[in-house]
Amino acid sequence: MDLQALRYFQAVARHQHISRAAEELMVAQPSLSRAVARLEADLGTVLFDRRGRRIRLNAQGEAFLRRVERVLGELDDARRELAGVPGEAGGTVSVAAETMLTLTGVLAGFRRAEPGVGFHLHQAHAEAMPRLLRDRRVDFCAASQPLAGGDLCGRELLREEVLLAVPQDHPWAARRSVRIEELAREPFVVPRPGYWQRALADRLFERAGVLPTIVYEGDEPGAMQDLIGAGLGVGLIPAVAREAGTRAAVAWLRGEAQDCERVLTLVWHRDAHLSPAARRFRDFAAGHFRAPFAGGRKTGCPSPVE
Repeated sequence: MDLQALRYFQAVARHQHISRAAEELMVAQPSLSRAVARLEADLGTVLFDRRGRRIRLNAQGEAFLRRVERVLGELDDARRELAGVPGEAGGTVSVAAETMLTLTGVLAGFRRAEPGVGFHLHQAHAEAMPRLLRDRRVDFCAASQPLAGGDLCGRELLREEVLLAVPQDHPWAARRSVRIEELAREPFVVPRPGYWQRALADRLFERAGVLPTIVYEGDEPGAMQDLIGAGLGVGLIPAVAREAGTRAAVAWLRGEAQDCERVLTLVWHRDAHLSPAARRFRDFAAGHFRAPFAGGRKTGCPSPVE
């Protein structure tokens, strides 16, 4: 058993697919399959259930994966810690978010303040974020819905109202607010499950007993306002988009619901080593979002985010 075999196993376990793991690792599929088989032989147990070309992590594999992630995470943290120099001006910060539109302002501000620091940016929905943090693939996740895990902690950056956007020629365009029950008769624009707007919409609709008519369901939350402005439907958009004024023109209404809001939290792994650059970015982000919006409150560490 060696570190390469463990990293191969980790990639296959993450993808549950040999060809996708091989593509990520940039190795040939037969070589990857043989490496996993050798690892299983060395351990004396089967880690995956195989049915034809399908491969699924079994109970023994899940238990082994938890240990492997701890081992590789500690080694990766040690490498970063040894490479870091206290007070170093440069470095790299890796951040994941559902949409980068949320982070453009803070990223631009931090780059101006510290031009020597680079970024690795990842787009990911909330379901994938805990794994990215536990695998040490990112330093932070900018999450707009709770992430489960006692090994995660975070700091609230922003709490803002979420508004209903409608086309400018919509009959509701002159109104100030709308009841959630009224949306049952409207074509609705929403991301697919996994994104925070979808989680919010599902919660509001379920509480109101509404079955919405969904006309768009995709992976581009940033395109929602443009689709609404084009007259394709209505949808829930954070208030910051109205303040920015950089997307298609729409009319804005308040949703008559107590929790029609978005809470943006910067989340990191409790045990991960954060470089000096990453710690400075965390502090900068808290200060950036503190005005003009409410924010900056720690959600707890080492207690769980959710």
